[in-house]
Amino acid sequence: MNGTFFCNRCGAQNAAGAQFCSRCGAPTTPGVVQPPSSTPPYSGSATPYQAVAPAVGVGYGGFWIRVVALIIDGIIVRVVVAPVGMIFGGLGLAGGMMSGIPHIGFRLLGRGVTFILLIFGSWLYEAFMESSSYQATLGKMIFGMKVTDLNGNRISFERATGRHFAKWLSAMILGIGYIMVGFTERKQGLHDLLAGTLVRRA
Repeated sequence: MNGTFFCNRCGAQNAAGAQFCSRCGAPTTPGVVQPPSSTPPYSGSATPYQAVAPAVGVGYGGFWIRVVALIIDGIIVRVVVAPVGMIFGGLGLAGGMMSGIPHIGFRLLGRGVTFILLIFGSWLYEAFMESSSYQATLGKMIFGMKVTDLNGNRISFERATGRHFAKWLSAMILGIGYIMVGFTERKQGLHDLLAGTLVRRA
């Protein structure tokens, strides 16, 4: 021989005296155990890579869906307040008929009480609901929306109160404060910008 030999397993040419094949690593001498490899050869039966599903992002409540939620909340507040106004109106009518005094004053009283109850009722309703664990009024809850701070945390009653009365400013400037919801990056109205809040939608 010329100092070389061929591997019985893969047929590769090896130098004489080599104990292992230079290509496949098989032992060339009987009784010699092949050393363990630090990097096992690739196996086609290995567990395939499992792709991780991307996290679903959280969006923001848009203009029209918030308008519908606002209408629903307005109806809810009025349904609760209306019976009280009817009671005062009925008392005014009965008092006027019994005393013979024109009952227009009682009517105005009834309407004034109803108006005050609407103001306080809508404030307390929004502030309590949006600062509660629900983080939303019933109208917003229907559409899966929540009111949060800029970091996605629950807001306080004080901040919810500020946000509610900031809506008056949004309405007084010809509704532009509300229209801003459709044009700002995170769907914030003027009242949201002033209160530092977001309306998130999962």
